Amino acid sequence: MSTTTSPSSTETRRDKPARPWFAVAAAGLSTFSVVTTEMLPVGLLTRIAADLQASAGTAGLAMSIPALTAALFAPAAVVAAGARDRRRVLIGLLALLTAANLASALAPGIAWLLAARILVGLCMGGIWAIAGGLAARLVPPARVGAATAVIFGGVATASVLGVPLGALVGDLLGWRSAFAAMALVCLLVLAANWRALPALPTAGSIRPSDIFGQMRIDGLRLGLAVTLLLVSGHFMAFTFVRPILQGVSHLAEIWVGPLLFAYGLAGIAGNFLAGALAQREAGPPLVVIVVALAASLLLVIGAGGSPTGGALALVLWGGAYGGVSVSLQTCIMRAAPGMVEAGTALFVAAFNLGIAAGSAAGGLVVDGHGLTANLILAAGVTIMALVPALLIRPPESPRP
Repeated sequence: MSTTTSPSSTETRRDKPARPWFAVAAAGLSTFSVVTTEMLPVGLLTRIAADLQASAGTAGLAMSIPALTAALFAPAAVVAAGARDRRRVLIGLLALLTAANLASALAPGIAWLLAARILVGLCMGGIWAIAGGLAARLVPPARVGAATAVIFGGVATASVLGVPLGALVGDLLGWRSAFAAMALVCLLVLAANWRALPALPTAGSIRPSDIFGQMRIDGLRLGLAVTLLLVSGHFMAFTFVRPILQGVSHLAEIWVGPLLFAYGLAGIAGNFLAGALAQREAGPPLVVIVVALAASLLLVIGAGGSPTGGALALVLWGGAYGGVSVSLQTCIMRAAPGMVEAGTALFVAAFNLGIAAGSAAGGLVVDGHGLTANLILAAGVTIMALVPALLIRPPESPRP
């Protein structure tokens, strides 16, 4: 028999924090900081490869290595945390994330950088999985949905803004300065969590059987399948978005940062739209996102040979991907409402496994066959996500 049957069974009953939304915002900043750190190399890939004398495919490992580490560590994180105070665990992981960014900024070679990115992966799996289960402990029951949206809004915002902001800093001050700036951001987020979060002790712990027992749920398995395929297809292409914009769309380097920022704004709009739709039903929004994401990748091939076509395709791409995190997370939480932390750990694992697989496969294809071949394959992998997305059904309401 498992030690945990619901999120509430692992926590010690305590009063809510005096300023609950400050605490929720701090948790959201935690997910923002770790996902931004993970995404940072995408907009800096060309500069990193040139400075450290590595190929684009090898530099792309700066994405796949932390993602793979996070995929392996996310389920282990909630198990290893045991009954420890979640506030202390989260703050410790933020301290490690700050150190990992500093190590990246100081990297003398590609091997050093990749070693630092392993630390990022450890933080990624732990912070995302643990922060995802905090909403019910910080706000009254009636506001848990809104608090969850804020916490996971950090993931969505980082996914669409982390790359363009990192690219802009890299263009102005160099890629090392981007990592150094991110270290400072992580330190400030650590201070915010130290100040805002109350003590969050737990009355029990989660066993591995609690986590992997969730795989018996049909809706959760389908949601994880969509996650793996959709994220893999996206990152096969997006890891190399800067070389695509410069090599395929022939955009001048000065325009890359602003266009990635436009991509981010489109992604935020897509996030809010998908979030509103996902509150009613998870399946149809996912189907629309899959089709739009595949179409945007094909548009890069068909119309992206010119600067204007490439810019338009990138904006569509951002709008489509912006809705991915909130739609998938809503799907997972609906499938396993009694084990939010365990379900979130599996979601984080699948999401990051998709990043690792997509960026690694993309690196092999780019090095061996070029950017256009990689875009075609990425679109094909994305389309495959239609099958599980179409099979997702809303959970049955309990009978009176």
